[in-house]
Amino acid sequence: MSYPSLQEYIKKIVDFKPVELDIITRCFRERKVAKGEYILRRGQVCRFEGFVTQGCFRIFITDHKGTEKVLYFAGRQWWVMDIDSFANQIPSELDIQATEDSILLVISREHKERLYQEVPKVERLFRIMSQKAVVAWQRRLIQNHTMNAEERYSHFVTNYPEIAESLTNKLVASYLGITQEFVSVIRKRRSINKD
Repeated sequence: MSYPSLQEYIKKIVDFKPVELDIITRCFRERKVAKGEYILRRGQVCRFEGFVTQGCFRIFITDHKGTEKVLYFAGRQWWVMDIDSFANQIPSELDIQATEDSILLVISREHKERLYQEVPKVERLFRIMSQKAVVAWQRRLIQNHTMNAEERYSHFVTNYPEIAESLTNKLVASYLGITQEFVSVIRKRRSINKD
């Protein structure tokens, strides 16, 4: 399959010849995931990297008290995986669950390694993607340390409106590190201010 959304995403980062794009996309497989289904559970080894073509996933940890803490959401045209588990083939500390019916294009570690040999520019693609991911994590950490809860909420809904409107207060609260009740108050206040 050619997977046009994946090809378009890739072409925005690195210029590949059509034959190279075909080689790359042939290494991916489509996987349909139902709402609530886990694609990775804590303790499993992550054997895939996934490109989201439809839907959304939450990537989270559960603390010693049993409280779930969302690290990030992966919506359309985002990548989802436990990079530590995938790269080092160690048990994951994360859970990854679909927040709605979703479709992923997944690549195995073996196929990715083979691509590095067959299409050397793929290493550049994944290096640039990794740099962008590190930048995003750094920005999130800075925001968590410098913004109050309402500012973090505003930033989230402004920058990720498609994801934000599809989530429950509980999931948004877990991501922002605030209570569901406070998310409800903020959403209500913002709704009133729109009118």
